[in-house]
Amino acid sequence: MNKKILVVIDMQNDFIDGALGTAEALAILPRVEKKLAAFDGEIIFTRDTHEPDYLETQEGRNLPVPHCIRNSRGWQIHDSLKRYISPDTRIFDKPTFGSVALGEYLSSQKDISDITCIGLCTDICVISNAMLIKAYLPEIPVIVDSSCCAGVTPESHDNALAAMKLCQIQVVS
Repeated sequence: MNKKILVVIDMQNDFIDGALGTAEALAILPRVEKKLAAFDGEIIFTRDTHEPDYLETQEGRNLPVPHCIRNSRGWQIHDSLKRYISPDTRIFDKPTFGSVALGEYLSSQKDISDITCIGLCTDICVISNAMLIKAYLPEIPVIVDSSCCAGVTPESHDNALAAMKLCQIQVVS
């Protein structure tokens, strides 16, 4: 068991400086870049992915802000992170908060020592994917690096970190 995995969740333009961007999301970008540059293991990206009918979906009715529409600028992973994507990099497009396909992929892998999650938003997609990974791989340490995450608000970020700790997800900074 020696394979380390880093899951970069939804580091997309719409969550950084677009439709749902925040100052906190912009602030973590340099730390995310530094983590990616130093990481020795498999890097996986997720991409929040919606279709043009987004406003007609349940999520769209609850959050009526079109974002991450497939193939739009906002859907793209931030330019500063693209150098960490190679032709072999797995990118999971996910129409919901958590990616079942990511969980299935990770559970098919052998010799995983730990899985670290970073990205946006702590209180929606990071917590959803960390919990999903923990459900698929309950004996593999799941880590969330809080210094490389940002929530919708600082308070909801902190609440999500506290909830993950209670579910035996290691929160580091």
